[in-house]
Amino acid sequence: MVNTHLERRLDPHIYRSHPPLLGSRATTKMLRHSSSSPIYTALARLTRLNSNRLLSLAAPSRKTSSRSRANTTPLLILILLLFLLILVVSAVFLLPATTMSSSAPTAPFENPRAVVRKLLSEAQSEGHGATVRRSIGRLELRSLDPFLMLDEFSVSKPAGFPDHPHRGFETVTYMLDGAFAHQDFSGRKGTIRTGDVQWMTAGRGIVHSEMPASDGVQKGLQLWINLASKDKMIEPRYQELQSKDISRAEKDGVEVRIIAGEAFGVRSPVYTRTPTLYMDFTMRPGSQLHQPVPAGWNAFVYVIEGEGSFGREGAAPAAAHHCLVLGADGDGLSVWNGSGAPLRFVLAAGRPLKEPVVQQGPFVMNTRAEIQQAVEDYYYGRNGFEKAAHWSSA
Repeated sequence: MVNTHLERRLDPHIYRSHPPLLGSRATTKMLRHSSSSPIYTALARLTRLNSNRLLSLAAPSRKTSSRSRANTTPLLILILLLFLLILVVSAVFLLPATTMSSSAPTAPFENPRAVVRKLLSEAQSEGHGATVRRSIGRLELRSLDPFLMLDEFSVSKPAGFPDHPHRGFETVTYMLDGAFAHQDFSGRKGTIRTGDVQWMTAGRGIVHSEMPASDGVQKGLQLWINLASKDKMIEPRYQELQSKDISRAEKDGVEVRIIAGEAFGVRSPVYTRTPTLYMDFTMRPGSQLHQPVPAGWNAFVYVIEGEGSFGREGAAPAAAHHCLVLGADGDGLSVWNGSGAPLRFVLAAGRPLKEPVVQQGPFVMNTRAEIQQAVEDYYYGRNGFEKAAHWSSA
């Protein structure tokens, strides 16, 4: 995604059931194929013991007394109890893992982070005929270290974000609905669909396009994250996650998709060069959330749908399209959904870089000289932009 107003100054061409009986043939066959498991080895021994016991009980004997039958009954009961115990252990340790959930209540914070600023994102034109609602990155909130920009986009064909460059930061695209096609000057192509994430590190330079890949309105969020000066000229890289591969957890009526960081004891596999957490929460009516945020990190919330109270119980509800900046002091984010509908929002937090930020359109560096160098490198096709002059998206 681009920053059109600034880019135009840069270059007019840039756009922005039931168990079997022990001793049955089926069970014996299963145990032969599972001899390597300690649990099934123990079960096999019990099977052989029980088979011999059943044969001896089936053989007629006039000498059998009521006392011997009484001695047999406790043994059978013991075998049955052992079998049931093995089944329980198997269920606990051998079944595949699923999405984590917990019924333990979430403890409120003694000192939750307060909401210190509330902004309604404003619609504006961007790219080629596209519309975005920008919160971070406009005049009222130029940046929130290390975050440079947050756009909620809503795009239909033929609009989109054709060929444009980036240097010095990362873009995180999260599809809320629909699909976007991406390709860059290194020949990389792909499509991200509803619930997918593309985490792109532009580093020293990328030229790419982002265009709608299906009919109708394509919706999503794009977050720009700054890179430290030592990382601004690294080679570009991608981390892409399909919706099914994103870590998830559920607790106390709250569901979370963990794009980066950790929530409810579940961690995302995404590596964040600039330490970041990024999560998509959905809260059922009447639920509450208390999510820790690392001390010293800057954090914000962006409401996607519904409304809820953030920071303190009883606070005036914040509705869709609002960006809430959290104060630096406190243990984490506290949210209450007192409405009759689900509340969905993203939480992002990052460790501030505390470095100078100089931005011109799609280039974010530390000094004016570095910005000038980026412009010249792009124009002349060097220092990471060698393929730019001879490439255009399909």
